[in-house]
Amino acid sequence: MKVIIIGSGVAGLASAIRMAVRGYTVEVYESNAYPGGKLTEIRLGDYRFDAGPSLFTMPEYFEELFALAGRSFQDYCPYERLETITKYFYEDGTFIEAFREPKDFAVELQEKLGIPQETTLQHLANSAKIYDLTQDVFLNQSLHRLMNNSPVKLLKASSRLPQIDLFRTMHQANQKAFKNEKAVQLFNRYATYNGSNPYQAPATLNIIPHLEFNIGAYFPINGMHNLTESLVQLGKELGVVYHFNSRVDEILVEQNTAVGIAVNGQKIKSDKVISAADIMLTYKRLLRHQKAPERILNQPKSTSAIIFYWGINKEFPELDLHNILFSNDYQAEFEAMTNKQTMHHDPTVYINISSKRNASDAPVNKENWFILINAPNDSGQNWDKLIQETRKNTIRKINAVLQTNIEPLITEEDILDPRLIEKRTGSYAGALYGNASNNKMAAFWRHANYSNRIKNLYFGGGSVHPGGGIPLCMLSAKIIDELIHIN
Repeated sequence: MKVIIIGSGVAGLASAIRMAVRGYTVEVYESNAYPGGKLTEIRLGDYRFDAGPSLFTMPEYFEELFALAGRSFQDYCPYERLETITKYFYEDGTFIEAFREPKDFAVELQEKLGIPQETTLQHLANSAKIYDLTQDVFLNQSLHRLMNNSPVKLLKASSRLPQIDLFRTMHQANQKAFKNEKAVQLFNRYATYNGSNPYQAPATLNIIPHLEFNIGAYFPINGMHNLTESLVQLGKELGVVYHFNSRVDEILVEQNTAVGIAVNGQKIKSDKVISAADIMLTYKRLLRHQKAPERILNQPKSTSAIIFYWGINKEFPELDLHNILFSNDYQAEFEAMTNKQTMHHDPTVYINISSKRNASDAPVNKENWFILINAPNDSGQNWDKLIQETRKNTIRKINAVLQTNIEPLITEEDILDPRLIEKRTGSYAGALYGNASNNKMAAFWRHANYSNRIKNLYFGGGSVHPGGGIPLCMLSAKIIDELIHIN
């Protein structure tokens, strides 16, 4: 039995391993010259940068995957738990260090913001409760299969909706919990982990802090790109064949059954097809002769990003691996981005410096700064102008918070914007997470991991169930594996 996988992002690579473990002949087709999708790397002079995702959580999904093949993930990709998850900076001089232990973090918020320790600990406990209530129904299985095949289970799950805080916004829940604008802003930030707006998204997204504080935030010692390298290496050992520079033109369908792909003028037959490409790309180009689920495809898309890769000719000891320099008006920033589809003049600046943990990523006494500014997805904006303005505003923010003059220290630079994100990764409109999660029904409006019209066709990756980000992409591969095994 042969499986063809389209796309070599995390979901595609993980699916390839799972199918190979089950004994399938597996071939992966990738339009780029390299694997990884967003999880790749770039090099500028003597600096190395992880190009996309920079936070590693839920390593157990990788451990489980490698164990299926009789391997130890740590042998391929050693990683360590972070003692400090993120450093938060406010322009008035307030500085908060998010320690790995909830008790230590609670002490920090009490000392810096006057928030009682029990308030923070209760909030993190509530985050864990939401996770426990949602993981089995909304994350670890095909939600759509449950809806179709087990209405009793779905009804039981629906009875939990008030408990998972689906009917308030994330901001409303955080504001009630903390009553301190800096703490509210800190916890509102977690909405950006799946490209959403905390002033619109349901408070269910308060599940995310649980992943960092209660489960843990980690760093692959050789960089995030080592995750991709380890998946590819294991796939090769299991016999997976990778075809790079191979842009798939069409998924072949005969008698409502996927029978292969067309690529480079050839028709390649297979028993099953897994598209780990963006769901919009899959339907609009690869399944252009098939009926598309327009209602799902037309759902609002997530945010994108403007990313600056800077080689910095200095070390900043006050910074760590993950750093946030907050906007003075968070709500106005999201209003500009989500409702006006433009950039705010006072952006929140995320700075990732992997050389803090992997010294080889930058020359001695220098640092590699990956700077991400949340941005609207591409709807035809004048991006050249917005990039120029955002660069100026980002430098102003950094200078104000760090009391420095950063521009003379930039010796290398590259820029990624929503247009290039779409071009390089196939993510429609540069949306990093597919559909946005800005309403309480968003989880139900993600595409299923299988086609209910075309047999032997499956879908993985961040634009389908259960969502975007490395852990959920890994879960999509697991769900596909279980769907194929069940069928």
